[in-house]
Amino acid sequence: MERLRRIGIGLLVLLLLPALSGCLGSDGILGIPESNGVPGGLTLACLDSSKYTSMTVEIDYEAGYLPESTSTDMLKQRLESVCDKPDGINIQFTETDFSNDETWSANDVRDLGDEAKAVSPQSGSTLTWQILFPAGTYDDTSVLGVAVDASTVAIFKDSIDDAENIFRRPSAEKIENSVLVHEVGHLLGLVNLVYTSPAEHEDSSHPGHSNNEDSVMYWAIESSSIANFFDNDLPTEFDSDDLNDLSGLADGSIKCTDQLWRP
Repeated sequence: MERLRRIGIGLLVLLLLPALSGCLGSDGILGIPESNGVPGGLTLACLDSSKYTSMTVEIDYEAGYLPESTSTDMLKQRLESVCDKPDGINIQFTETDFSNDETWSANDVRDLGDEAKAVSPQSGSTLTWQILFPAGTYDDTSVLGVAVDASTVAIFKDSIDDAENIFRRPSAEKIENSVLVHEVGHLLGLVNLVYTSPAEHEDSSHPGHSNNEDSVMYWAIESSSIANFFDNDLPTEFDSDDLNDLSGLADGSIKCTDQLWRP
């Protein structure tokens, strides 16, 4: 009965959900400066510790848009479980005036993110990834989060709040938890962004996303239509295929392309 319920929900989402190309930047690869790299371009820098022994996740947020502590705590746990950083992973919060509280493009995220950056992504022995929590919405208003280059993600809390259904199932907090881990999963190269998995777990209709609804990389996670799940238990973890891909990338058994740094 439970499986039938989930299949029914999945079919409902399939009927209502648009394609999620915006999740990886609606202007695509051609809009990314070469020096910024593509999403997944710093995957090996995260998975390996031969140069970058520590990692900082820089959270730049507009006043009133501080992320939920449950989201950032969960993100740190997920990164610690897959990234080789013996000197630790630190979350750094900075209130920022982005001077844009309306509509954001992928280029806006990159440009205003660059202006807000405290340090470059590759500085000394510390790898830094940046997450923006701005006011306003993405230019595709169905998109809740977007990865725009090798180190930069934006999460749109206004859209997340709007995605919460009247029953608060899932709640805005639960949605934010999943979307944040999902977008950083793209910075890790998931799914098949900078490699080809030996497992067939990429959704053919939604490139860069999982076909497993129990994976946080499932293609439906980052859209406003996530409210159609009618379930407060959204996936927040990488599934076994995701984890096997990351292990293979780390040990070199899976070829990794488009890297800004290699061990």
